[in-house]
This record gives sequence, C-alpha cells and structure tokens, in this order.
Amino acid sequence: MNISNAWMWAAGLDFVAAALHICIILGGAHWYRFFGAGEDMARMAERGHPWPTILTLLIAIGLTLFGAYAMTAGGHFGQLPGSTQVLWGITALFTLRGGLPFLLAPFVPSMRSPFALWSSAICMLYAMAHLGSVW
Repeated sequence: MNISNAWMWAAGLDFVAAALHICIILGGAHWYRFFGAGEDMARMAERGHPWPTILTLLIAIGLTLFGAYAMTAGGHFGQLPGSTQVLWGITALFTLRGGLPFLLAPFVPSMRSPFALWSSAICMLYAMAHLGSVW
C-alpha cells in the first residue's frame, strides 16, 4: 500500500463498513445472526425492539465520521477539529478492537469464536490503513 494513499483505503473501508451496518438494520434478524451480532440482538430485532437498530445505527454513524476524518488526512472534506489526534485515536481504537480478542483468546472462550477472530483480523486491517493515513 502506498502510504500517501492510505487515507483512501481507510476512508473506503470505513464507508463500506458503515453501509454494511445499514444493510444489517434493513436485513433484520437474519442479518444480525449472519454477521455475528449474537442471538440476543437477533431476537430483539425479531420482536421489533429498537435497541439493535439504535446500536447498529450509532456504529454506522461512527464509521462514517471515521471515514470523514480519513478523508481529511488526504486533504479532502475540509479540516475537521483535531484531525491528527482523532485519527490517532481511531487507529488506537481499531488496534485495540483488533488485538484484544487475540490476547484474550487463551483465557476467554468467547474470544475464540470464528466471529471474534475474523472480525478482529478485519479491525487490524482497518488499524493499518488508518495508521498509514495519519503517519
């Protein structure tokens, strides 16, 4: 990856993930199950409880903001408040989310699930893209 273009990868990944979260809301309980949100979330979605939609929508909004900050690193989307610090925070968040399950897997059985492991690997990819965008 060309470091000077890392912001494009970071923003693109963020926007794709945000769109996927919107698709999960629209797809309902089956999509919550397929993407590993857990049976409780899927059952709440089946009952029409607002919590799965609210939580998933908040994640989508956060990912969209992450994408906007990544675009700022590329000189697009204007200058957002605290851009460099926020991008370092986003990188740290993705690194923590990506690495923690691997560190906890030997001790916490739920961290050994296929969802925990593949989603952690994806978050590490996001962390690398964001690191490149802020570096």
